[in-house]
Amino acid sequence: MLGSHITPLARSHIENADVVFAAVSDGIVELWLKEMHADVRSLQPFYAEGKRRTQTYREMVEAILAEVRAGKRVCAVFYGHPGVFAWAPHRAIKVAREEGYTAYMEPGISSEDCLYADLGIDPGSVGCQHFDTTQYMLYRRQIDPSAWLILWQVGLAGERTGHRFATSPAHRQVLVDVLSRHYPLDHEVIVYRAATLPMQAPRMERMPLGRLPGADLDSADTLAVPPVQALVADAEVQAKLVALDAYQAAIA
Repeated sequence: MLGSHITPLARSHIENADVVFAAVSDGIVELWLKEMHADVRSLQPFYAEGKRRTQTYREMVEAILAEVRAGKRVCAVFYGHPGVFAWAPHRAIKVAREEGYTAYMEPGISSEDCLYADLGIDPGSVGCQHFDTTQYMLYRRQIDPSAWLILWQVGLAGERTGHRFATSPAHRQVLVDVLSRHYPLDHEVIVYRAATLPMQAPRMERMPLGRLPGADLDSADTLAVPPVQALVADAEVQAKLVALDAYQAAIA
């Protein structure tokens, strides 16, 4: 969120760096960064149609580390939380440390934080499980239908090539088929996209699960699936805890 979701410490790192690299959500955000520092270098040109994202990320890391190796104080700015769904920041820090440089990450406000606030979800109420959408599809993950299920990058459902920025309704139908193992097709789900500029509103579109293949989605969209069943009590564990509390009260 332009200007409002940045910590004072993160701002200080930006202002005091020799070089600032930026991979942000909007060109307006880049312009805002340039008001804080004279040497802001965009990482966006490393992206290209048909180019594998893994290659793009490696080139980003090398660009950052080249300036570190030149003895400069470098700050790399990424939208949201720099460690959430972001390979390049983690890799840059790992390589820099292996080469003997001091490197660390400052936390930021991620789409997950915005999701809790916008949708009114408390992850501590019934629990919350998070998966990359494609990973969830490719592997038999053990999910709990009595907790919230959050699937990230739902617009990339089933993306295995490494260079597409969206997949087809047919791919999303496969996702629905997988989800239907646990949820009925009329179960209401929420397509969520956090606002990235102050004049924007978050996307919070509710629909039956069965309608998801026809929805207009991109990589910035997240799917929030509410619980479909109540929590199931474990009577054995509860009885043990009752007995333990009674025992401790008796010897107190």
